[in-house]
Amino acid sequence: MIARWAAGTFRSLRIPNYRMWAAGSLVSNTGTWMQRIAQDWLVLTQLTEHSAAQVGIVTGLQFGPQLLFLPWTGFAADHFNQRKLMLVTQSIMGLLAILLGLMTISGTIALWHVYIFAFLLGTAAAFDAPARQTFVAELVGEDDLTNAVALNSTTFNGARMIGPAAAGLLIGSVGTGWAFLINGFSYFAVVGSLLMLRVDQLYPKEMAQRVRGSFLEGFRYVWQRPDLRVMLVMLFLIGTFGMNFAIYTSTMAVHVFHTGASGYGMLTSMMAVGTITGALIAAGRTRSTFMQLNIGTAAFGIGCAFAAIAPSYWLFGGALAVIGIASLSFLNTSNSLMQLTTEPTMRGRVMAIRMAIVMGGTPLGAPFVGWVADRFGPRQALAVGAVAGLLAALVGIVHCARAGSVDRPSRTIPPTPGESLK
Repeated sequence: MIARWAAGTFRSLRIPNYRMWAAGSLVSNTGTWMQRIAQDWLVLTQLTEHSAAQVGIVTGLQFGPQLLFLPWTGFAADHFNQRKLMLVTQSIMGLLAILLGLMTISGTIALWHVYIFAFLLGTAAAFDAPARQTFVAELVGEDDLTNAVALNSTTFNGARMIGPAAAGLLIGSVGTGWAFLINGFSYFAVVGSLLMLRVDQLYPKEMAQRVRGSFLEGFRYVWQRPDLRVMLVMLFLIGTFGMNFAIYTSTMAVHVFHTGASGYGMLTSMMAVGTITGALIAAGRTRSTFMQLNIGTAAFGIGCAFAAIAPSYWLFGGALAVIGIASLSFLNTSNSLMQLTTEPTMRGRVMAIRMAIVMGGTPLGAPFVGWVADRFGPRQALAVGAVAGLLAALVGIVHCARAGSVDRPSRTIPPTPGESLK
């Protein structure tokens, strides 16, 4: 039974190109999580007097380009070769992280420098994200897309479990700058995996045609799809007001539980245990449904509510694990549903809109959540996330009641490897 479960859960790993991609992603994502922890800690404890609002501003600058550069990011994903596009974006992010690390180690870093680096990294990531999200279908084909999306999350959150704990130890021993340097070099693991892919074994999608109005076509397509509109509203609520984990965990660690960098890193790793669990649960599913979205968002809200009242460090960590399971269930399900029900030539633009709302909504919510944490306390900030999750669940429930049934993904015939290769 265990062997059957493993064969189904990890079935995408049978594909050589996906194995290569997953290995590079694991290394790079570990470095990314190290930098996230180091950046928040640098701003919170070295460049400011424990200002959660400044952490929120930096977070907003890093994720703001997801929204600012719509619809160019989606246009690039649909009209350019995605592998070549990612070679450029990953290289840029690696060089920026190395430069940030060198400035931090030399002691020349200032808060305004972090603002600039956050924005530049966010800009490169904004063009990288929709291409990376939709490139998975080229690696595995559409039959295994749901599984591959879930395994991507497993890789990402496996790194999330390792990276923060490693960052906490590194910061405590040699300082934050080395975490930035390690992340910078880790990007080249993805670059290497992209260069080593067997191009003739990819499942290329049909490229979108460059016609007048292509920039706005994604918005029109989404507007005509009630299910996509509802999912985007739910993603907006969770992404803007709920997924401000850097603010929640850092302020709770410092102000409520009075722990250091290692304790902060451990809390993030505890959340990663939950997200890995959620990703593995999603990987074992054969299909995604709208009801899974509703359950995930409701569980997210309940988890945030419990975290807000948790009386001890370890109970708070347990609540973070629950939040991790719920958030991954919701994010993976929305990712699969949106890709599988969207025309292949529109996927880049639709996924760019999705990423812009999930990540780009943060500039709207992060400063507000940071202000709530500074003015009223970290527990009250977590209450904002709880309300956002429960409201998102209500939106999904109302949609299902009006539709009269649960939306199911339509299937399209995948191309054979190498066919219509661009």
